[in-house]
Amino acid sequence: MSGLNKVMLIGRLGRDPETRWFEGGRAMGTLSIATSERHKDAEGHLRERTEWHRVVLWRQLAEIAEQHLHKGDRVYIEGKLRTRTWQDAGGTEHRTVEIVADRMDMLGGSARKEAPSETQEGQGPHPIDTSALPL
Repeated sequence: MSGLNKVMLIGRLGRDPETRWFEGGRAMGTLSIATSERHKDAEGHLRERTEWHRVVLWRQLAEIAEQHLHKGDRVYIEGKLRTRTWQDAGGTEHRTVEIVADRMDMLGGSARKEAPSETQEGQGPHPIDTSALPL
């Protein structure tokens, strides 16, 4: 039996998308997304914990993000976890975990826009109802 590597996030962009272009016009974009959860501690005080996620977008998703997303926008991301390891010029090894997105929905206000993944060609899961989700 094979495994399942699936991530779903709803969060806000911590900065504008960053896009790089490669030979042949291939785009790669990165997003920094914050997700937060709230809970009460033992004394009853409301606490909030924010987690930051690095999201990598390729091709059409990267282009759409560059054109339409801005710092503070809410976004829904589906993708998979990927771990990368590399060495810098000094020989120090670095490791990062990122989400490679295959679906992105922009959740801003009443003008909601969708960007289908390249492989699904708009045939992905139905849009989610975010009306009951905490901000």
